[in-house]
Amino acid sequence: MSEKSLEKLRALLKSYAERTGAAPGAGTGAGAVGVKPAHDENERRRRACGDRLQKVVRAVLDRVVDELKNAGHEAVIEDQSTTAGAYPSVELAFTPRAPEGAALASVLTFRCDPRRGIAVARDIKPSPAKGRVVTTSSDRIGTMKVEAVSVEWVETKTLSFVEAVLKVN
Repeated sequence: MSEKSLEKLRALLKSYAERTGAAPGAGTGAGAVGVKPAHDENERRRRACGDRLQKVVRAVLDRVVDELKNAGHEAVIEDQSTTAGAYPSVELAFTPRAPEGAALASVLTFRCDPRRGIAVARDIKPSPAKGRVVTTSSDRIGTMKVEAVSVEWVETKTLSFVEAVLKVN
């Protein structure tokens, strides 16, 4: 339901409560109180997740990108941790420097999973110069509750990703 529609619904429910003298949420069933808190709670969780991605995950990935670039590789971060209306995510795209110059970008994604916390997935693409077929397959390498995401956890996931990319290229 769009925000505009929710606001209209809330206004209708408020005017009804004022007109009838009933307190919001009084009586049985899911009244106006049941609609707004659920929406607010989901939004609060989404923002908390985006905040954790920004403060913990992005900080670690910024340092990793600096190191990768200093070593001559290509690396960029796509940060969608503050995007409204979507589940926040932060991605590291890493293209190793290859002697043949034919390496492909592999991606490590930290994304909010509304049921589980922050999920990590990676898509590792081997260099076509190695004679392997390039396929796109993303595998999940972990999930952690938002509050439990730590610098050490992000570092572990990131280092295993970089190691796997360098190994196949």
